[in-house]
Amino acid sequence: MASQSLRQWLLTDAPASRRQAVLGGTYRGLTSILRNPTAMAGLVIVTILVLMAIFAPLFAMGKDPIAQDLAVRLAAPSAEHWFGTDELGRDIFARTLYGAQVTLTIVALVSVVVVPIGLAVGTVAGYFGGWVDAVLMRITDIFLAFPRLVLALAFAAALGPGIENAVIAISLTAWPAYARIARSETMAIAQSDFIQSVVLQGASTWRILFRHVVPLCLSSVIVRLTLDMAGIILTAAGLGFLGLGAQPPTAEWGAMVSSGRDVILDQWWVATIPGVAIFIVSLGFNLLGDGLRDVFDPKASS
Repeated sequence: MASQSLRQWLLTDAPASRRQAVLGGTYRGLTSILRNPTAMAGLVIVTILVLMAIFAPLFAMGKDPIAQDLAVRLAAPSAEHWFGTDELGRDIFARTLYGAQVTLTIVALVSVVVVPIGLAVGTVAGYFGGWVDAVLMRITDIFLAFPRLVLALAFAAALGPGIENAVIAISLTAWPAYARIARSETMAIAQSDFIQSVVLQGASTWRILFRHVVPLCLSSVIVRLTLDMAGIILTAAGLGFLGLGAQPPTAEWGAMVSSGRDVILDQWWVATIPGVAIFIVSLGFNLLGDGLRDVFDPKASS
């Protein structure tokens, strides 16, 4: 009875407080995700990635991802080394697990950078319009005119190799898409009746933007971010493959693929295992993004 009354409290059409409204909306969203097979499949894969990153030392069973043992270099998968070893005798299973930490770190840092920038540029351009919109959108168009990977390579080459510079390079190429989405959402929201009512009540422009417009843009931005995760991972792996991302001896999937490309025919596991990890994680984020899009915008899937 208690659970039933709690559910009715969460699903009420007339919430008595902001807290009840927020909790009710969260409950509806989680329920929709749990009922969506695509979203659940992606969520499971992403959850496994997070667990791999957090508990890498435990899952690696004490194996050091950077410890070299030339006596077992390029060893095939076995009971001792589940995924085999690389050209320096390092355990590929341990390096794949620790590589999840690097991948998750890059994804998290890029997300923290691009979402605020995209929201700020898009909401300001969409709300103020006029010359502000024209200037900000032309700057956005300049970044969109270049292929993302090529532009990221140019920034990474200029900044130098390293995870921090890779994050900056990817972020500089990823924010325009979020600015476009935020601008489109803001232009629609700004014409709504409740925004006009807030304006008549004397609310400041910045209060309207931060308290009303930005929260309403977040769902679309989050869906786009989830769909973009695969692109972020692939770009980071591309930079690592070319030596512009994480530097040796750090375990990073793109660099691991690069180190195994010379022995791909004879010792296939060196490059294949991290390549499969990149594929699975990218697929997981794509599935999660598709599921979230169906949840937050059912009309998009119709």
